[in-house]
Amino acid sequence: MNNDSVKNPLTHLDDQGKVVMVDVSNKAHTQREARAMAVILMQPETLQLIVEGKHKKGDVLATARIAGIMAAKRTPDIIPMCHPLMLTSVKVELTPNHEQNSIEIIATCKLVGQTGVEMEALMAASAAGLTLYDMCKAVDKGMVIQQVQLLEKKGGKSGHWTR
Repeated sequence: MNNDSVKNPLTHLDDQGKVVMVDVSNKAHTQREARAMAVILMQPETLQLIVEGKHKKGDVLATARIAGIMAAKRTPDIIPMCHPLMLTSVKVELTPNHEQNSIEIIATCKLVGQTGVEMEALMAASAAGLTLYDMCKAVDKGMVIQQVQLLEKKGGKSGHWTR
């Protein structure tokens, strides 16, 4: 089979293999939503400091939540081919898990637009995890951020997808 007859499934490459921003001009405006997660593992003592609000840097969870929201809004400044989006909602939930010595981060982004918000949700979850690490690294350098993944996306031509 001739390679010229097969359309490239990578949407950020043109017919010549050059990187391009996807043209969404003709796409319909639809309600779109994406949920992503990350998990940060830490020492039990670190988690206790965070949960009890006794960390000397202040409210670690509130700071991570704000960082996640800010990151979602700035996604096209970090990820080269992302469109600037008019987000209508960004929520970042941080749930301590004492059995796993971790904090689960769930980020949800919404908009009405022509392209999805998966990258914004992933950025929000990642930035919240990085902020937790940054604020707590003085007491626990061994923390691990893991399981950064898309959980669900709704809207657009491809419809509803869930992990």
